[in-house]
Amino acid sequence: MKNTVFTGAGTAIITPLNESGIDFANFGKLIDWQIDCGVDAIVVVGTTGEAATLTDEEHKAAISYCVDRVAGRVPVVAGTGSNDVAYAIELTRYAGQAGADACLLVTPYYNKATQNGLVTSFSKTAEASTVPCILYNVPSRTGCNIMPETVAKLAEHPNIVGIKEACGNISQIAQEAALCGDKIDIYSGNDDQIVPILSLGGKGVISVLSNIMPKETHDICQLYFDGDVAASAKLQLDLLALINQLFVEVNPIPVKAACAAMGFCDNYLRLPLTPMEAAHEAKLFDLMRAAGLNV
Repeated sequence: MKNTVFTGAGTAIITPLNESGIDFANFGKLIDWQIDCGVDAIVVVGTTGEAATLTDEEHKAAISYCVDRVAGRVPVVAGTGSNDVAYAIELTRYAGQAGADACLLVTPYYNKATQNGLVTSFSKTAEASTVPCILYNVPSRTGCNIMPETVAKLAEHPNIVGIKEACGNISQIAQEAALCGDKIDIYSGNDDQIVPILSLGGKGVISVLSNIMPKETHDICQLYFDGDVAASAKLQLDLLALINQLFVEVNPIPVKAACAAMGFCDNYLRLPLTPMEAAHEAKLFDLMRAAGLNV
């Protein structure tokens, strides 16, 4: 068994932006609110953090700022994966030096590596890291799926401790759990699959929903861990319509609109992302109000 980076809800936090760059004032406000509401970890500069359009300097600055602002209150996981493994290694080394508790390594995108290529690429990045690494499988965005047998091989690496699973295929994730046992921690990468993945031994979720509902996302996990599976499932199902609306357009378009409506950022995205369509936004805000949020 390897050391677990966190259990419960880790927020895949947005990066507040404006025309000048990263809005650190709002970033700090959002980070503090997340921790005050009981979130279990902060995952910075991942997909939801718009890492793909941050400059190298911004990417590193966001990691350093987040680590400093969190100040050890919860673990910080830094997104450092890339389709260029040399760059992933550079970012991963930087995150460790900056004080991140772990790194999140997305499957190399566009290149569409073979399974052997994934084993080699992830292993080389993990070997260069001074902190534990969590794999990130999201084939809908990368065009490349980490198969269960590949996860099992990577789980043998002492510095690869977890996987964020956003493949959407519960059968595939069950096979991973069967092959890996306690050699790797599985986190749900989809907010609508938290309870099913917990039932397979998952450790929690890396969540988009928790940007706007950190307490409730934490509670879904904690209720399950406390043995109240029915209450955990009910809370997830009660929020299902809101979860679905947060993905009615490509992430992070909807959650950025939601956070802006709550006063945590400007509704500013970098191209090719554009602001949420009016009809989708109106429904999102209605669901947020129904969930008790002030919009």
